[in-house]
Amino acid sequence: MADQDKPLLIKRYASRRLYNTETSDYVTLEDIAGFIREGREVQIVDLKSGDDLTRQYLLQIIAEHESRGENVLPVNVLNDLVRSYMVPGGGVMPHFLQSSFDMLRESQEKMVENMTAMNPMAQMPGFEAMKAQQEAFLKAMTGGFSSGWTGGGSPEREGGATDEEDDLDTIKQQLAELQEKLSKLK
Repeated sequence: MADQDKPLLIKRYASRRLYNTETSDYVTLEDIAGFIREGREVQIVDLKSGDDLTRQYLLQIIAEHESRGENVLPVNVLNDLVRSYMVPGGGVMPHFLQSSFDMLRESQEKMVENMTAMNPMAQMPGFEAMKAQQEAFLKAMTGGFSSGWTGGGSPEREGGATDEEDDLDTIKQQLAELQEKLSKLK
């Protein structure tokens, strides 16, 4: 199994093809976006020069998603980003953005922790199903932005099933069991 803590090394060949060094196959920008959504850090380097091209490719991924109508960044934020490049020394925008995303990630982690830690509802039948639903909802609402706290992404396995589909099946089964228990109580 690959070490999830170190960045996934992607090499760019002279032909501009991108090569995943862990799986020994070629990948696309969409594949790289998927790795990132799953919580994996990536590093893209030029094979010949050794230059780090990660920033360039991440910006290209964002630009492609925006151009397809998947608007995440409001126009006023984009204007502020452009303005920040005009300020000598880059201004405070990079530090502000980093701090904002760090706070968002921490808030999401704390929310999940608070759902289980010292929560009397944790003893309630069906609580795990509710917790899994809440995590799935948060992941969907944030576009998988910080899936690191939910345990990862949804790699396909044999038969085309994904972790998310298995999670949904598990939730459905737990809900059915909970409904059965509730109907017995009546």
